[in-house]
Amino acid sequence: MLVKLAVLFSGNGSNLENILEKLHQKSIGANSYEVVLCLCNKKDALGIKRAKKYGLKSVIVEHKNFATREDFDRVLVEEIQKSGADLTILAGFMRILSPVFTKNIKAINLHPSLLPLFKGAKAIKESYESDMQVAGVSVHWVSEELDGGKIIAQKAFEKKKLSFEEFEEKIHSLEHEILPLSVIEIFS
Repeated sequence: MLVKLAVLFSGNGSNLENILEKLHQKSIGANSYEVVLCLCNKKDALGIKRAKKYGLKSVIVEHKNFATREDFDRVLVEEIQKSGADLTILAGFMRILSPVFTKNIKAINLHPSLLPLFKGAKAIKESYESDMQVAGVSVHWVSEELDGGKIIAQKAFEKKKLSFEEFEEKIHSLEHEILPLSVIEIFS
């Protein structure tokens, strides 16, 4: 089966590039994967250049051009539906989505903590500064609750005496491991 993916991102795009590298135009098991939409909410995001390396043009929908979250989400839903994507991947897409999106789009999110702990945009810092001995990453279904959908996969590591930079690097390394595997798992 051909699995069509939409990837939404806001910045650097390292998780987008990871998906492109590991899944785009690849056959794994009984499935082939194709990224049919790269969508970004910031016109100067580095991820746009990363997508270009794979011959993909990113669709730019800047949230600041919309009066409400719902108006922005309506355009996202239109773009995703127009692309024919079977699954939408939020890969560093830094927007809180309204029911306009969550009720209409089948999506997963990559989050840099062991959910349900440390939800939101400061998860890496909060996780690092916590007394917990372990940290990690989660992939979950997108729901109306911020970082609250059913967990698909998690991967943990021991914090030990890592510096913040080493900790952050470990988080990103695990993100690159877990995200493509989660997508493959969903369709197998």
